[in-house]
Amino acid sequence: MITVAKRCTEFGEIKILRSRSNGSYSYCHGNAYQSEADGNGVSLAPYIHAIYGLLSQTPGREVLMIGCGGGTLGTMLAKTGWVVTIVDIDPESISLAQQYFSLPEEVICYGMDGFTFLEHSPQRFDAIVVDAFMGEMTPDHLCSVEFFQLVRQRLSAGGCIFFNALAEHDLDFRADQIADRLIDATFQVRILDTMGRISRNAIVMGGNVTELRSPSIHIVPEVEAEEVVTELKRMQFRRIRRRFNATADVETS
Repeated sequence: MITVAKRCTEFGEIKILRSRSNGSYSYCHGNAYQSEADGNGVSLAPYIHAIYGLLSQTPGREVLMIGCGGGTLGTMLAKTGWVVTIVDIDPESISLAQQYFSLPEEVICYGMDGFTFLEHSPQRFDAIVVDAFMGEMTPDHLCSVEFFQLVRQRLSAGGCIFFNALAEHDLDFRADQIADRLIDATFQVRILDTMGRISRNAIVMGGNVTELRSPSIHIVPEVEAEEVVTELKRMQFRRIRRRFNATADVETS
């Protein structure tokens, strides 16, 4: 890997790496890899294709992304007709996404905290995607019931939230805790996950999500496409593990 850019900001060090073997770009915040894409900005992360595939099943066309990283989901959505707004607390992240990950100029970008943006913006969105990390953790205030209640107020009728939650192993309950808080904020909730995998991404979704089907790939990256497709097929809806180790009455299929 070749380091093609390095930025030291008040939120940590960001490095952009380019693969010698296939020309892909990676976005690293500290020691955490947050994005990887081919030369056109198409993600090589299966969970990004999962969110894209889920969004493609919804009728909306206006999406808010909280958290940028390489902005690959925003790039893919904007190039297929979505109106995309991205909010990231670190403006340097947005600048790097535009320079190295093909984030289009028409994507509306704000360098500010996601909670603060929702508090002050009256705009409603058809979907809100939360994919925000400081290192390997989502900030606590973006995981709270209060935040999800605010998200509900900023969603259009029938809108959905999609939350990227990391799971180190099958006994990691972070995705279930997020689901629990979404339920407390009166959302209908489902989880798309790859049980048995270590260090994986689980998608927690709330709102008008009961009819969503397992996603398939829509935009094929120029490199590592087979690996992305294989991992995407392994993601399945699963039951939500509720408080006190009880199982929710949420059927998922």
